[in-house]
Amino acid sequence: MTVIVEGQAQNPARFVLEEATIASIHGALAARQITCAQLIRGYLDRIEAYDHKGPALNAVLAVNHRAPEMAAEMDRLDAATAARRPLHCIPVVLKDNYDTADMPTTGGSVTLARLIPAADGFVVKRLREAGAIVIAKSNLMELAWSGTTVSSLGGQTRNPYDLTRTPGGSSGGTGAAIAANFAVLGTGSDTGQSIRSPASANSLVGVRPTRGLVSRAGIIPLSTTQDAAGPITRTVQDAARMLDAIAGYDPADPFTAFSTGKTPRSYADGLTKDALKGARLGLLLDFIGKDAVHQPVNEVVDSAVRNMTAMGATIVRVSIPDFDALTRDLSLINFEFKAAFNAYLNALGSRAPVKTLDEFIARGEFHPSIRSGLLAAQKVVEPLNSAEYKQMLLRRNDLRQAVMTVIAANRLDALLYPHQKRLVVPIGEEQIERNGVLSNSTGFPAIAFPAGFSAPTASAPLGVPVGLEILGPEWSEPALLGLAYAFQEGAAVRKPPLSTPPLR
Repeated sequence: MTVIVEGQAQNPARFVLEEATIASIHGALAARQITCAQLIRGYLDRIEAYDHKGPALNAVLAVNHRAPEMAAEMDRLDAATAARRPLHCIPVVLKDNYDTADMPTTGGSVTLARLIPAADGFVVKRLREAGAIVIAKSNLMELAWSGTTVSSLGGQTRNPYDLTRTPGGSSGGTGAAIAANFAVLGTGSDTGQSIRSPASANSLVGVRPTRGLVSRAGIIPLSTTQDAAGPITRTVQDAARMLDAIAGYDPADPFTAFSTGKTPRSYADGLTKDALKGARLGLLLDFIGKDAVHQPVNEVVDSAVRNMTAMGATIVRVSIPDFDALTRDLSLINFEFKAAFNAYLNALGSRAPVKTLDEFIARGEFHPSIRSGLLAAQKVVEPLNSAEYKQMLLRRNDLRQAVMTVIAANRLDALLYPHQKRLVVPIGEEQIERNGVLSNSTGFPAIAFPAGFSAPTASAPLGVPVGLEILGPEWSEPALLGLAYAFQEGAAVRKPPLSTPPLR
């Protein structure tokens, strides 16, 4: 899409919607190359053309039909007011486990299909206050339960780079939508690796922040300990600007009190192209596969490491002693889901279509792939008194110590590894060998970002995206964003998918 507003000078610079950023949109609005209404219509047209038609990505569960009206209202604001809104007119796709007072919040579930909460969740409220326009809500792995993005309400989402593969998950609808230029910003939730998985699978940037940096209030919960909320974007700059809007204390999520005094003036301020110069990154060998199936990912990682070295980084190959034992069976979901889900339903009051997990299961309307998980969670009684649960919490502390020890002993700025040992799987297969456990089990921040593509094939003419992940100590988001930004600018590996070209 290119737009030129009547009355401009001859031969003006053209605004191109595809791969647009916050900065490029704001520049085009300020130069009167485009209106907010035209911008939003451009994204809605792309959703109409490509989500259920053409490649049929099936990424969107619902379009916000008030978005054009909201955009028209923004066009009537004076320039000074617009300038004070850091996300003025920026379209956002919300994973459909984020509460919205003007649209259903379904979790991808037939049972919750008509649920409209009384208020926006904290992150949604912050985004709207910053001027963003919610353009759509995206499909997800039902209730965010696992990693392939299929639900009873929305069906299977497809990867825009390879329509035979999944887009990762559980935030795969957001990932496919942002990759395909259905919006500029997207939200994800990450209990295991559900922000970083779709970022890796769709050549995007995904931020799982330090536990307590971003509120989880107003998001359908999975695990009170492991849940995290964060950005999914095409560029590091946009992820940083989005983090500026959503980070901070929320009384409804008491753990965010720990973020007090830990946020910079802006996460975007410290982004420099030379951040890799002099950096020491620990390439975690425990997360690199050794079999033939791992070679497509390993080749991309090797190329990225060469690029980082050329940009001035020192890459130290490291391992964590007893890694397998430290990282095995640390998920708290089965212990925490029932109580958290019941509390969420209870807070909805009369708006809730069911009152408990038992009632939800009794309806039988969920996707078959999550049945075993739901039934296992249903059986848990008094998890806080479970010896196994308490032992897992202690083991998570052991992992925190091990990670910090390897960082300190090797004087590292961050750990580096592929987010997945193998390529994202074909539709119908279970996604295995993901490397999200370090962040979800320690509470440390991690960022996934594009590393490159595997070799092209008939089904993936650009290849399949491969994502790198960097992890650092608590509150190290500024440093991690800086490192990812330097690689983004120096390597320039992101390419938009061929399945969703510009509309003519």
